[in-house]
Amino acid sequence: MGKIRINNMSFHTYNGVYPEEKKLGQRLEMDVELSYPIETAVHDDDLTTTIHYGHVYNDIEDFVLNHPYNLIESLANNVLQMLQTKYPETTGIKLRVRKYAVPIAGIFDNVEIEVASGDAK
Repeated sequence: MGKIRINNMSFHTYNGVYPEEKKLGQRLEMDVELSYPIETAVHDDDLTTTIHYGHVYNDIEDFVLNHPYNLIESLANNVLQMLQTKYPETTGIKLRVRKYAVPIAGIFDNVEIEVASGDAK
C-alpha cells in the first residue's frame, strides 16, 4: 500500500484550555499520512489518479486555523474526520499533532497526539 505524507506542517493556532493560550496562541505542528494504492491506481502520470497533496495541505490549514479547541486531542479527531470525509479514496489516515508551548513544569520537546483510521492504525 502506498503512503502519501506531509510532514512538519506548522500553524499558529489558538487552541488550549487556559486564557493565555486562547489569547496569545501557539505553534502546532502536524504530520499526515494517507494510505492510498499508488501502485495500482497511478499508472499514467495524471494528477487526477492520485490524492493532490496540495489540496490536503490547504484543507488541513483551513480547518486548523478556523476551528479552535480546548484540547489538541479534539483537534486531531476532528481533522481526521474531515480528511476521511474529503478523501474517501484513502484506505487509512494517520495524523500527528505536536504542541510545544505546554503549561507543564518540566523539560521536554513537545506533547504529541496521534490518531488513525483504517489500515493506518
